[in-house]
Amino acid sequence: MYYGNIKNYDIADGEGVRVTLFVSGCTNHCKDCFQPQTWDFHYGQEYTKDTEAEILQLLGNENIEGLTLLGGEPFEPENQEELVKLLRKVRETYPNKTVWAYTGFVYEKDLLAGQRKHTEYTDEILSYLKVLVDGPFVTEKKNICLYFRGSENQRVIDMAKTLQTGKVVLYHD
Repeated sequence: MYYGNIKNYDIADGEGVRVTLFVSGCTNHCKDCFQPQTWDFHYGQEYTKDTEAEILQLLGNENIEGLTLLGGEPFEPENQEELVKLLRKVRETYPNKTVWAYTGFVYEKDLLAGQRKHTEYTDEILSYLKVLVDGPFVTEKKNICLYFRGSENQRVIDMAKTLQTGKVVLYHD
């Protein structure tokens, strides 16, 4: 897995101050994507044990609310194996830190068992998330007044409640 950037004080991609990991690789190719360079699965730097250690160290700051995964596309099958390893360590080391993830895929159509982007790691990744922001960015539905999303078709999903009830429950702070 490769990544394009790590931000250690991000206030735009989830609640509170967050560490964000921008993974590389995306097959969605949304029109007017804000980071089209991350479509390339080899963009940026190779993700290594040192990268993981850096993220864990940054999360140690008491002012950091948690980790956000963005892209590129975290739920591309090529990225899921490394991300699940990272999330296991985050949960083990910082059980009170929250994890958010952004995906251009749609939860019920792409990420559930039997769907096109579901892998042996998908369910475990989803279990670590407080929030999943799903859906492709759609230029025609762009709305700069939305919290934590760029277009009106995207949803901010409460993953704990969604997994508990078996149906999508939207997140409200």
